Amino acid sequence: MPTSLTRPVAHEPYGLLPPVPAFSLTSTDWVHGGRVPDVHTNTDSGQNVSPQLTWSGFPEQTAGFAVNVFDPDAPGVAGWWHWTVLGLGPQVTSLVRGAGVPDGSALPEGAFALRGDDGVAGYVGCAPPPGDQVHRYYVAVHALDTADLGLTPDTPPGAASCVLVFHTLARAVLMGTYQR
Repeated sequence: MPTSLTRPVAHEPYGLLPPVPAFSLTSTDWVHGGRVPDVHTNTDSGQNVSPQLTWSGFPEQTAGFAVNVFDPDAPGVAGWWHWTVLGLGPQVTSLVRGAGVPDGSALPEGAFALRGDDGVAGYVGCAPPPGDQVHRYYVAVHALDTADLGLTPDTPPGAASCVLVFHTLARAVLMGTYQR
């Protein structure tokens, strides 16, 4: 298994993008910089449950939101997309714990999840390779200048991320860690 001695730590992903204002993102489940609770992992001890999220302080002109969970520390060159939710209206300021079920039934009306790198259209929890370095899981909420990005549920999450760069007015980030 690779270790932190053989593989460099990836850059903080949102620090590499054009800067935008920040707003507040909190969770009753994750603490920024803290270890992700096992219930939110895709491991033998996990239940693959998406975390509760609440956001505030975004720009008044926000027309919609996107939410994603990304692991820049996954082995490979492109990180790993765990969850991407699009179609969140400007009135949506939270997601309930467990909103990431694969059938989308717990998402707010009009919202949909893209298939992540696991091929699942829902939240797939933290699951770094056993013995690998500590992985960072970035939850980002993007305040958007449009309600419709023109993307469909078949859009790959990396492609959606590229589109988000051009429509993000502000961004809130919460980062948790996990290692097994």
